[in-house]
Order: sequence, then structure tokens, then C-alpha cells
Amino acid sequence: MNCTRDYCVKDINLAPSGEKKIDWVSRFMPVLQAIRKDFEEKKPFEGVRIATTLHLEMKTAFLLLTLKAAGAEISAAASNPLSTQDDVVAALAKAGVKVYAIRGEDREQYYEFMHKALDIKPNIIIDDGADMVSTVLKERTELIDELWGASEETTTGVIRLRAMEKDGVLRFPIIAVNDSYTKYLFDNRYGTGQSTWDGILRTTNLLIAGKNVVVVGYGWCGKGIAMRARGLGATVIVVEVDPIRALEARMDGFLVMDMTEAAKVGDIFVTSTGDINCIRKEHFEVMKDGVIMANAGHFDVEISKPDLEELAVDISEPRPNITEYTLADGRRLYLLAEGRLVNLAAADGHPAEIMDMSFALQAKAAEYILNNHEKLEPKVYVLPREIDEMVARIKLASMGIKIEELTEEQRHYLASWEHGT
Repeated sequence: MNCTRDYCVKDINLAPSGEKKIDWVSRFMPVLQAIRKDFEEKKPFEGVRIATTLHLEMKTAFLLLTLKAAGAEISAAASNPLSTQDDVVAALAKAGVKVYAIRGEDREQYYEFMHKALDIKPNIIIDDGADMVSTVLKERTELIDELWGASEETTTGVIRLRAMEKDGVLRFPIIAVNDSYTKYLFDNRYGTGQSTWDGILRTTNLLIAGKNVVVVGYGWCGKGIAMRARGLGATVIVVEVDPIRALEARMDGFLVMDMTEAAKVGDIFVTSTGDINCIRKEHFEVMKDGVIMANAGHFDVEISKPDLEELAVDISEPRPNITEYTLADGRRLYLLAEGRLVNLAAADGHPAEIMDMSFALQAKAAEYILNNHEKLEPKVYVLPREIDEMVARIKLASMGIKIEELTEEQRHYLASWEHGT
């Protein structure tokens, strides 16, 4: 481990490999490239301090370097102990980002590194899961006076932050980047859909076709996971608590069951709910031998590891990122990536073209906080629609797609009420 005042990484000599990764993905991130070019010219963040807790992999690195190119002082800690790519972190340290992260760090290190990232006394926080915001509110309240606001990347984080707002504990404004159309319609659905199966396939090297895949949660992430499972030839079963989403899943052509029934027939289970203990003891007790379980939610709480450990008579690791729990009756249940985010813990996360839009929104969210923090209240906000549309337009242009424009007559018609039957 290489540690200085400005970084703590596994091996600083891994930087050249990380630099190659960052260069590769940057070629497929035209929206963020356009924003970076503008930022480099205008330097809007000159003298601004930005602390981040994110998945420290190659796409994230390009976002951090974009903000640094805009003049900001950047610090970074990991938002998940298993999503860190040590060579990318080394490259960030070489580039002058104050970064503190090592793949596989324990809980104590996780929070130690987060506090180090906060030591720059940030004006802006970019969070993934709301752990950094929560830490400031509970343990680092001395930072609040200089903190203008924060942005949040994930559904799980936004849920936590809205709970904070409801309880009256928020002390600064939050931009819910996750709730922007060009984030959740694409990142959550197409990004999670592809990258979750990438993680499962890399880890297991097993066939999906012909298997019963149980998708737990039918939000935008669950929709993407179910869609890609069907494309791989699986029979898809959705488990939901929301009657409207359950009905939607059925209308989309999927089977819908409660977990008690789905547990008896599933071959592969994927959770994406943001809630705790969605698969637990009574479900493990009726599962088939050889079941594979993976989690696509932010925290490792959706599949109950304590219950698995209680039921197991033996625990082993037949392959990297696979934990085998052998039960008393001889059945074997497999948990991927310790129940953490399988797409990042066991693969490279979302495709670059998807994170291009999400991180473009994060960059613009930071700029929005910079320009508007004095008039924002300590509430959870969504970015203005025009920023969403700007990201979509740049993305379309990069794909060589030209869309239709309204005529003046059409604009007038849509803005008027006089025309009837």
C-alpha cells in the first residue's frame, strides 16, 4: 500500500495501466468530452473544492479529471469496497486527484478514507449511495458552513436523502441526478441491464438460456435486468411489492410471483430493490440445489448473508467472486461478489456510452450548485429539464442522429387552447 498526505492506493506503479483504461473509455464519452472542452476554456471551478464518494473505475475517473480540468480541487473515496480498480486509482493519484481507495478495503478503512476525502473541506459533494452526505451530517458538521450542496447518483441514495429531508436533518441542498430522465431511463435500464449480466456471466461462465431467472424489483434497474435476461433466453419471473409495477411486469410478458413461490422454481436470482432482506432464511430453505444469487442494488443487504451463514454447514469459494454455502441437506447455494453490486464488483460496471450521460449530468449538477447554491434551500432537487435535453441532444449528435424541429405553426398550436374539434 502506498500512502502519502494526498493519496492512499494499493500500488502507485499501476498508474500506466489505469491511464490506458481511462483513455480508452474517454473515446466513447462524447457528451462529457464536450463539457470538458467547455470547462477547460472557462475554468468555472477555479478555487472550488469537490469531494466525491464514487465507484472508482475508469468512467468515473474521466468525470473526476473533467472537473479537475475545470479548475477544481478534487478528492475521492470509494463508494463500494469491491468496485475500486487499483490501477485507475493510481492513475488518478498521479494526475493530482487526492484519492484514498484500495480494492477490498474493510469497513474501518472505508470510513477512514471517506474522512480523508472530506478533509479538503469541500464546497460540493458528489455522492453515490449518500454515505458521504450522511457522514457529514452525523460526524463532520464543522464542514457544513462551507458546503454549498451535493449531488447523488443512485436510486438508493436518493431514497435515503429524501428520508433525511422528510426528517428535517438536511442542512444543504441536494441534486438528485438519479431522477433526471437521461440518467434513470438509460443508466438504470440499459446500463444496469447489460452490466449486471456481464458480471454474472464473467463470474459463472454458465448458460442463461433455458433457466428460470427471478428478478426482485421492477423499477428501472429491474426492467433492464429482466429485458436482458429474456434476450439471453431465460424464463423471467418478477417479484414485486408495488401492485402497479407488478401489473406492468405481467403486461410486459413476464411471470409475476411472490418470493415464497419464486424461491421454489428460480435458478438465478437478481435483486434490485434498494431494500433489506428481500431474499432471506425462509426462501433459502426451499431453493433448489445450485441456485445462483446476485445483487444489483447499491448495498449488500438485499440478500441476507447472516441467514445464509446461519444455515450453512460449510462455506467455500469455488471460483473468484463466488461464495458457496453448503446446507445441512447437501444443497449448495451460490452468492456472487459477496452480495455487493455484481456489475462493479465482478465486472467493469456500466458501458462507457451510458456513463457518458450520467456523468455529464453530474458535471452539470456541480456547475448548477456552483451557480445557484445561494438561493437553494436544504431540499432534494431535480436538475432543470433543459440540462436533461442538452445531454440528450449532444448524445444524439454524436450518434449521427438528426431529430425533427417544430414549425412555428406547430409551436403556436401546442401553446394555444382555441382549436377544438
